[in-house]
Amino acid sequence: MARVPEALTMQLDTPVATAQPIGGGSINEAARLTLEDGRTLFLKTHPSPPAGFFEAEAAGLRALAAGNAVRIPAVIAVAEEGLILEWLDGRPGGDFARQLGEQLAKLHSTTANEFGFERDNFCGLTPQPNPRMRDGFRFFAEARLLHQGRMARDSGRLGHGDIQQLEWLAGRLDRWIPEQPASLIHGDLWSGNIHCGPAGEPVLIDPATHYGWAEADLAMTTMFGSQPRAFYEAYLANSAVERDWEDRAPLYNLYHELNHLNLFGGPWAGGVRQTLKRFT
Repeated sequence: MARVPEALTMQLDTPVATAQPIGGGSINEAARLTLEDGRTLFLKTHPSPPAGFFEAEAAGLRALAAGNAVRIPAVIAVAEEGLILEWLDGRPGGDFARQLGEQLAKLHSTTANEFGFERDNFCGLTPQPNPRMRDGFRFFAEARLLHQGRMARDSGRLGHGDIQQLEWLAGRLDRWIPEQPASLIHGDLWSGNIHCGPAGEPVLIDPATHYGWAEADLAMTTMFGSQPRAFYEAYLANSAVERDWEDRAPLYNLYHELNHLNLFGGPWAGGVRQTLKRFT
């Protein structure tokens, strides 16, 4: 039986009967909780999370849920040690990809006057700063690319020449990227964070929520394979995103390549340098 932190069980209205470990991601430990009244919940914990890690995730989930576009697991309890969420599980129907495309476009239609978020959060285990900025180019340059790049430099994973290229690119983003509003985005939208609910509906999990460029969210769906064509067709039919967004996808995904380099080390350096070479 998995350990359920007391700080979480104290927030439940019914005691936990069982806590069965289940396969999770590469960062957190996960368990299926069964309460004494028969309800099922999802538990995620980490043996030594960064300060505010789960509170930041809970804030992101709540913000996405408030967008009233895509199904998001409800936050049941949150503490420094972990997070308990609504249990959502099912099998996707034949219309899943189209629904996801339409719903993601609706989520991105929630916009703000500034980029950033109500608090800093994390992309994986990496701190993700979310300062409020009106300039999206400056936000992506400073709070995304250069933030990750300097971490990689300080750890010795990137050299002086790499950082010079990154700084050059970060100062010229408007050469490739069009003006876009600050949209409510998931922030880490690879296929592993796209889940399915009990009615076969799309569910988004494990966000790095902030107000950013919609194209950046869309680009992340291509980083480890792609979604079905019906997803992209439905998204573009319901969004103002330009149809040549895919030409810019590697530039947006440079942020995630840098993050993976910081999280997992050397093998990602080649991809970062290839992307830098492509745009510089």
